[in-house]
Amino acid sequence: MKYNIALVPGDGIGPEVVEAAVKVLEVTGEKFGHEFCFTKYLAGGAAYDACGEPLPQETIDGCLAADSVLFGSVGGPKWDGVPREKRPEQAVLGLRKALGLYTNLRPAKIEPALADACVLRPDIAAKGFDLMIVRELTGGIYFGERGRNEAGDAAYDTESYSVAEIERVARRGFEAARKRKGHLTSIDKSNVLETSRLWRETVHRLGESEYTDVRLDDMLVDNAAMQLIRDPSFFDVVLTSNMFGDILSDEASQVTGSIGLLASASLGDSASGLYEPIHGSAPDIAGKDIANPIATILSAAMMLRYSFDLGEEADYIEKAVSDVLSDGWRTADIKSPDAEEWLSGSQMRDKILEYMK
Repeated sequence: MKYNIALVPGDGIGPEVVEAAVKVLEVTGEKFGHEFCFTKYLAGGAAYDACGEPLPQETIDGCLAADSVLFGSVGGPKWDGVPREKRPEQAVLGLRKALGLYTNLRPAKIEPALADACVLRPDIAAKGFDLMIVRELTGGIYFGERGRNEAGDAAYDTESYSVAEIERVARRGFEAARKRKGHLTSIDKSNVLETSRLWRETVHRLGESEYTDVRLDDMLVDNAAMQLIRDPSFFDVVLTSNMFGDILSDEASQVTGSIGLLASASLGDSASGLYEPIHGSAPDIAGKDIANPIATILSAAMMLRYSFDLGEEADYIEKAVSDVLSDGWRTADIKSPDAEEWLSGSQMRDKILEYMK
């Protein structure tokens, strides 16, 4: 089978970690009889430097034509002074809009071998956790009406959701739960917000009519923030609105011990999606062979699972990563404080490839 993948390396460490993921995909393709074809496109600061736009039309067209998109990272202090509409970060928002991506999947998992890197109490970390946050991406307060009064001394941002917007992301959450442990926790603030009351009503209607095989419960967002610290093992799939998901997904990423391990997927109605690590461009370490490639490699595995329905191939990559970590191999960001040796980014890539043989 042949798959066309658009590569958008971006800025900083983006090109390094994307290249590592490409090599992993190539080995996977050879083993399972698939052909992965890659085409690179500019975005972010690199695109701005080349053509004055953070997201050239050529990149949009290439990503729309591809079977899926593997994205690195964008931004850096070099472009802090450019106009807001030209900032590198606009590339991510523009691609989400162009591709019709309204759901973000962000897993957060503590590897048993990395329990000592977890910031939680040892007894909590020892229980382990493996959760998936399903976040709505294109609605809510980030996209509602906003403004200031004439005097400029008051401002407003409007939260708004339609039943259709809630239904489509809720279905993603229920479907994800079906593929995991069958447990969905829907997050809202229904004791205060009318949008949250509509959110809860809609999610429950879907659960009772279409997903009776999924265990559904509700949690207020402030309690969810506490429970992610107190007992993250409670959660399987967490369904959230845009703003709540923005906050909770970052909290969940931090309790794992390193953002250098965490992948994400942005999905819409088509099979195509955008897959990227959650870490930033880290321009201070770009080109130094320090960056941990695991998050991008796991993003590539998510691509195989969610866009190409290649679950066995995704398992193959994820197992190699897990085995490497279980055997004690570390990059600088996940090593113990007293460790005297660790792997460079390219060495970690090669070690994962070695375990895939």
